[in-house]
Amino acid sequence: MSERVVIDQLQSLPDGPVSVSGWVETVRDQKKVQFVILRDETGAVQLVNPATRPVADSPDPQDADALALTDTISALATGTFLTVTGELKHDERVKLGGVEVKIGALEIAGAALAETPIAADSGLDKRMDWRFLDLRQRRNNLIFRVATTLEHAMRTWWIERDYIEIHSPKLMSSPSESNAELFSLEYFGDQTAYLAQSPQHYKQMAQAAGFGKIFEIGDVYRADPSFTSRHATEFTSIDAEISWIDSHEDVATMQEELLAAAISAVKAKHGAEIEELFGVEVIVPSLPFPRIPLAEARDIVAARGHVTQRTDGDLEPEGERQVSAHVKETFDHDFVFVTDYPFEIRPFYHMKDAATGLTKSYDLLYKGVEITTGAQREHRIEVLEAQAVEKGLALGGLEHYLDFFRYGVPPHGGFGMGQARLLMLLLGESSIREVTFLFRGPTRLAP
Repeated sequence: MSERVVIDQLQSLPDGPVSVSGWVETVRDQKKVQFVILRDETGAVQLVNPATRPVADSPDPQDADALALTDTISALATGTFLTVTGELKHDERVKLGGVEVKIGALEIAGAALAETPIAADSGLDKRMDWRFLDLRQRRNNLIFRVATTLEHAMRTWWIERDYIEIHSPKLMSSPSESNAELFSLEYFGDQTAYLAQSPQHYKQMAQAAGFGKIFEIGDVYRADPSFTSRHATEFTSIDAEISWIDSHEDVATMQEELLAAAISAVKAKHGAEIEELFGVEVIVPSLPFPRIPLAEARDIVAARGHVTQRTDGDLEPEGERQVSAHVKETFDHDFVFVTDYPFEIRPFYHMKDAATGLTKSYDLLYKGVEITTGAQREHRIEVLEAQAVEKGLALGGLEHYLDFFRYGVPPHGGFGMGQARLLMLLLGESSIREVTFLFRGPTRLAP
C-alpha cells in the first residue's frame, strides 16, 4: 500500500499514484459516474469512479472487480472511515481544491451506520450527546486548531522569557479558594480530598521556592450550579505568577503583551479561515489595553442607563457588557482592565493599597465578558493572616498555605484566565460548550 498522504498536501503533488484516508462526507451516486467527498483532519477531496452497472442478458463479460467497487461506493454511509488508492489528477474545473482522485481500490476501515443521530440543525444538547460526530465538521475542527495555536504561542512567549512551566496537583487537602463551589471526595482511609478550584496556592508556593516566573495551563474544578453560557464545572485555566513586582500593573502589562502575541499568532495562521467559517475578523489588540477603575466603571454603567441589581458594588454581566461597549466606542478596543476592587469582594490574599484600602487587583474584560482576575498578592505573613481572619477564615485550615510565607516570599502577583471564554469570544461563539472538547456542567457527565 502507498504511504498515506493527508489531503491538504495533494495540491503540491504531481499527478500519479496516491493513497488517502479519511471519512465519507457525501456520496453522489450517478448513473455513469460516482463522486465521494472524503474528509480528513486537514481538508476534503473529491474521489471519482466511473460507475460499472450490471447489464441484464448482456453477452459481454462484466468486470467483477469494477462491479464490486461500484456497489461498495453505492452502499457507503456518511461517516464511514476508509482508505482509497488511486490516481491523483489536477483539474482546475474541480471546485474542491482543483484536484481529484480516481479510485483504483477502496478499503473500508470502519463502517458507519446508515442513519446518523444528529443533523446540521440539531440543537446544542443533542450535538453534545454525539460530540465525536459533531467535531467532524470543518468548522469545529478549526476551533481546536486555533486553541492549539493560541496555547503554543503563549507557551512560546513565556519560555522565551525564562518562565518555568509547572503542573500543580488537582487533589488537595484543603480548598484552594474557598469552601464554596468545592468538589470533595473520599480519599484513602478516612481522609477527604478536594478537587483544585485553581492552582493559586501552588503558583504562590513557586514564588516561595524562588522560581521567579511560572505558568500553568491545566484543568480546574468548580462545583458551580450555573447554567450560563460561560460557566462549567471543569475547565482549562491559564495561569501565571511573577516575583519582584511593584503592583498589579506589572501583572497586567505581562498579560496584555502575552495576549497580543497569542492573538497575533492566531491571526497569522488561521485568520482567513476564521473569517470564512465564523464570519469574524481576528483583531490583534493594540498596547496598552485601556484601564478603568471600578468606581468609574460603575458610573459609566449608570450613565448608559443600566440599573445594577448587585449590592456588593461589583459589576454584573450586563454591567461588564456596558463597560466594554463604552470602551469600544471610546477607544475602539476589545479589551479593558477594570481595576481597584474593594477588599470586601476580593480573596483574602489580594494586597490592599495602603492609601486607598482598595485591592491591587483587576478584572480583564474581553468583548463584554470577564476572562481574568489578576492581582498583586499579599506576601507579608502578619498582614495575610489578619486579612484571612477579616474574611472569617480559620487559620488552621490554611496552615500549609501560610507556611509558604513564614520562610520568606518576594513581592509577587499573577492572574488566572479561562481558556474557553477567551476562545469563545475570539471566535464569536455564543457558549463555551461550542469551544470545549467535552463540556462538563451540572447535568452533563457524558460522553
